Amino acid sequence: MNKIPLILFAVLVVFFVVPMLKGKDPAILESVMLGKQVPEFSLPAVVKGKKGFSSKDLRATPAIVNVFSSWCMECRLEQGTLEAIGQIENIPIYGIDYKDTPEKLAPWLKEHGDPYTAIGTDTDGHVAIDWGVYGVPETFVIDAKGIIRYKYVGAVTDEVYRAIFRPLLAELRQ
Repeated sequence: MNKIPLILFAVLVVFFVVPMLKGKDPAILESVMLGKQVPEFSLPAVVKGKKGFSSKDLRATPAIVNVFSSWCMECRLEQGTLEAIGQIENIPIYGIDYKDTPEKLAPWLKEHGDPYTAIGTDTDGHVAIDWGVYGVPETFVIDAKGIIRYKYVGAVTDEVYRAIFRPLLAELRQ
């Protein structure tokens, strides 16, 4: 009798069912970076009129870091919300342009909105890897000491802002 299907089933139970019994959703990708200092990096500017940024820029005030790309369909959905968050919360929003080109990004920003205080280009994806990014879009909330306090995977919508980002940003300001 072949025991491979039984062993495979047991492995799946351990990885999916056990975490759910402990109250964890296996669809949520937890970040090992939560509670840690942002990784050291320096990214050059990607488009004219915008400066690049580095980890040093994330140590003075709470900030949001959004990892995005012009080729990302879901990234289009969050541009208006990110712009509104920046204005409502009076918070800097930094963009890490992941594996993209200036030729594609500049017109994309013009069409979909530009909520970013600064945008750095991560053409080879190494900085995103250091942040623990799985894909785009991903958005991080950073406290005034440069500690990563939250990671959101997917497009930031108005609902996500109201339920998650607004209370967290209010807490960071206290």
